[in-house]
Amino acid sequence: MIKAVMVMNTQGKPRLAKFCEYLPVEKQQELIRSVFAVLCSRAENVSNFIEAEAIFGPDCRLVYKHFATLYFVFVFDSSENELAMLDLIQVFVETLDKCFKNVCELDVVINYSKIHTILDEIFFGGQVLETSSTEVMKAVEEISKLEAASNAITLIPKSASGWLSR
Repeated sequence: MIKAVMVMNTQGKPRLAKFCEYLPVEKQQELIRSVFAVLCSRAENVSNFIEAEAIFGPDCRLVYKHFATLYFVFVFDSSENELAMLDLIQVFVETLDKCFKNVCELDVVINYSKIHTILDEIFFGGQVLETSSTEVMKAVEEISKLEAASNAITLIPKSASGWLSR
């Protein structure tokens, strides 16, 4: 089961944090700081897999990938495969690239809700739902169309809106 997804920049500022279990904000911030402390102390040539029992408790691991100025981190338990989680990070980043045309840190900050939609298509409630970036993109585009259509609907009938403008 996936416990958390974090995206943070190289200075340790969290750009996205999604926890699958309820944690108070203070605890979330503490965990993010702890994860960053571990990530920034690691050499470039070491494994992307870390036993995270000291940070998240028993039976927890994390996998991370460093792209440009961002760290993408998935925290999970032993029921998930480490290589599959690394591949899931790749799917997430590929989907972001398709969605935002060469994603950058600013895209993550500005398009917060769209990124959560993408994550919700990839996994939900800690369980992996989709591993194909193409399928995730189809679902996200469909959701965007539905949102655009619902924004176009007005609650005031045209006859009443004409009456109101008089």
